[in-house]
Amino acid sequence: MKQQCDKNRFSPPPHWQVDIINTNPIFAVITQAFAELSAESWPSLATLNQWLTNDYRFVTNDKLEEDGRYYEAFIYATKMIPCREQSWHDFFGALIWCLFPQTKALLNQLHIAEIKQHGLKQRSKLRNKLTLFDECGLILCLEPSAQHHGALLRSHQWQQSFVQQRQDWWRGITPVIFGHALYEMATKPFIGLTAKALFIDVPEGFSQWPLANKFLFLDSALCNSIATQGLLLDSQQLTPLPLLGVPTWYPPNEVAEFYTNTNYFRPKTKAVMP
Repeated sequence: MKQQCDKNRFSPPPHWQVDIINTNPIFAVITQAFAELSAESWPSLATLNQWLTNDYRFVTNDKLEEDGRYYEAFIYATKMIPCREQSWHDFFGALIWCLFPQTKALLNQLHIAEIKQHGLKQRSKLRNKLTLFDECGLILCLEPSAQHHGALLRSHQWQQSFVQQRQDWWRGITPVIFGHALYEMATKPFIGLTAKALFIDVPEGFSQWPLANKFLFLDSALCNSIATQGLLLDSQQLTPLPLLGVPTWYPPNEVAEFYTNTNYFRPKTKAVMP
């Protein structure tokens, strides 16, 4: 699938390097959830399929090429997820399927419903949102004590959230990457890397839950909200967020001056009256 995040002519590392994942704090969740990652080689399809908990399965991309159907249509009809070999993009895409199996299946179903209604070539607003979230989505889990950060971040008050109220991050705010293109580009972080933030209310104390419980809760909550509440079409969702501003995820942001770069931490653009 085409990447939609800001990427500045990005190209991923040419070879498998597990140290990239082990040393970059953005991948801390992956190292906890998938401790079996090998230092020598890409995870095999057999390994990926062991991590998948629904009735879908990963297959080589040859299956898709032989079939000839559109990517989403192939998955919908066969419950097989094509993966290109030695591809960071598809590797991270597979891990998101493992972490969010219900939500990924729902996104696939919604793509097909939109295609049936609007045709394959005419992309509806919802299909664009589905792709944006799938590629670039960052879930910001807000506990009651930190829900005001939603308004701060939507209005680009970066200093207030990232600097002045930094202590709320990883306590009242838990960021969770959903977009596999974000993970791919985090293999070589660059100033300009921007996520699309989806804000989800979670119970107090969520940040202290075991990792598996967090993903079970989020997978169920996302499914319900996207299917019944039109979450992705809400204009207050999928707002831009400079990914490298997330505290602890990028060492240079430990210095407050990092956030003064207005080319990256852009102020909110005021609407111009006609």
